Amino acid sequence: MILFLVGLVLFLGVHAVSIVAPRWRQRQVALRGEKPWKGLYSIVSAIGLVLLVYGYGLARREGGVLYAPPTALRHVALLVMLPVFPLLLATYFEGRIGRAAKHPTLLAVKCWALAHLLANGSVADVVLFGSFLAWAVADRISVKRRPAALAHEVPALPVRSSNDYVALFGGLAIYAAFLLGVHRWLIGVSPLA
Repeated sequence: MILFLVGLVLFLGVHAVSIVAPRWRQRQVALRGEKPWKGLYSIVSAIGLVLLVYGYGLARREGGVLYAPPTALRHVALLVMLPVFPLLLATYFEGRIGRAAKHPTLLAVKCWALAHLLANGSVADVVLFGSFLAWAVADRISVKRRPAALAHEVPALPVRSSNDYVALFGGLAIYAAFLLGVHRWLIGVSPLA
């Protein structure tokens, strides 16, 4: 569980700098330069992600169940997951979907985390998905309050109406692939089981 928690703190910690210290982040970017800052950010994120994924696998083996979700909630979770991949793609293929969601990546993370909390009740699951849900909610609140000068933009393709089709149909295709085998291949668990 220690590796898992260290990875979670590193990964979400570096992603929370904009929430808790946006001006400090801006000073660091100005002091170090954008590329070195992004390089350091990426290295810490990657280390955190590796520890998080590996530690999560170990933590799930340790057991500890907080609740056993009924089968009906697993079906609800599949529905809550439906917009996740279209929202993620809408971040990079800007169109009406992204504008309506305002912050499509954060909304996708909230849906992803909530769906997994509905379907899973182990201690490791609740810590992982609960932490991501809390981070996404905090970041969304922070984005609303953050001055425009401190915002950092996500690189995206030019806004086109065709981007909505790419986000929607591409996202649904990715979702179908995850349902039909990718999730089992990556995570070791079928969402349809």
